[in-house]
Amino acid sequence: MATLFVSLQVHAVVPQPPEVAAKAYMLIDVTSGQVLASRDPDKLVEPASLTKLMTAYIVFDALRSGKIKLDQTFEVSERAWKMPGSRMFIEPKMQIPVEDLLKGMIVQSGNDATVALAEGVGGSVERFVGLMNEQAKVLGMSDTSYKNPEGLTAPGHITSARDLVKLSLRLMKDFPEYVGFYAIQRYRYPGTPAANDTNRNMLLFRDPTVDGLKTGHTSAAGYCLVATAAREVPSLGAGAENKRRLLSVLLGAASENARAAESQKLLNWGYTAYDAVRLFGPGQPASTPRVWKGKSDTVNLGLTEGVVVSVPAGEGASLKTEVARPDPLVAPLQKGQMLGTLRVKLGDGTPVTEIPLQVLETVEESGVFGRAWDALRLWIQ
Repeated sequence: MATLFVSLQVHAVVPQPPEVAAKAYMLIDVTSGQVLASRDPDKLVEPASLTKLMTAYIVFDALRSGKIKLDQTFEVSERAWKMPGSRMFIEPKMQIPVEDLLKGMIVQSGNDATVALAEGVGGSVERFVGLMNEQAKVLGMSDTSYKNPEGLTAPGHITSARDLVKLSLRLMKDFPEYVGFYAIQRYRYPGTPAANDTNRNMLLFRDPTVDGLKTGHTSAAGYCLVATAAREVPSLGAGAENKRRLLSVLLGAASENARAAESQKLLNWGYTAYDAVRLFGPGQPASTPRVWKGKSDTVNLGLTEGVVVSVPAGEGASLKTEVARPDPLVAPLQKGQMLGTLRVKLGDGTPVTEIPLQVLETVEESGVFGRAWDALRLWIQ
């Protein structure tokens, strides 16, 4: 493996997370992809209404594929109308647009809206739950098993903080055109009571950088919250590129106020205890190694979106990087092909993260003469 080293040696102190009053939690830097803090991330727990994140994922996918449309209406069934718990207060035979059902499910956490969506997309609640479990497998959610689309307590209806992180990250990445629903503070369908029109995510009202995602509560699960915030970090650059997004998953808090306060504590700690450092800009190569038997003698390895890492506050100048890759590299190499790894460490050698690199520009195979000449040179070398 060929390597490149750039380093400055200093002593680094890894920040210790705050005390968090919850059964389990995880804090992720979405921008860098790193876990900043966690406790019992694989503990099996009831997801309560965090279940609706997967329900939304399935509905968003149906919208993306054209299977359904936002202005399409679904009829409210007796089953949906009779759902206990949080409700949108829709009634049997009403024809409700998908967009309003989504708002009812996300903002009001309506179990009636959730069942109406499940029946409309899946044909039945049972078939929709099958789709949820299939998607969970695709996303690598190995701790998760769904028994219903709304999150009411049921035997075997379980997940973990780590699985909720996987789901939340993919939800935001795969459906950026729909995640704006999660920032809506108040909603009610015309003609329905206003008793349940306020988003239970208190951080939407307390922190202007918070724009999602979902609350959950049952007596067994406690009070849960998946929260995400995007704050400007001038050191990352100008415009949209200077936003740094964090995601916290907090499970089993003691009260509605506690889940908001503990989630805010985690987010604030993540932004202050860790700095975001841009190592390479979008499309900027992290390495330009030699290529054999190609029309180009070199290839650029990096990431199209650039490379940002999270490091303990004040440690950015001490970073060292190492690029590990196969050697020799032989054409053809295709743009987007994963090739090599960028290893980032603190000045004292403490690992920070490992980032897979990709080929930024295609390197085509050279002609017969060029390939033969490089083959000879490789043999001599």
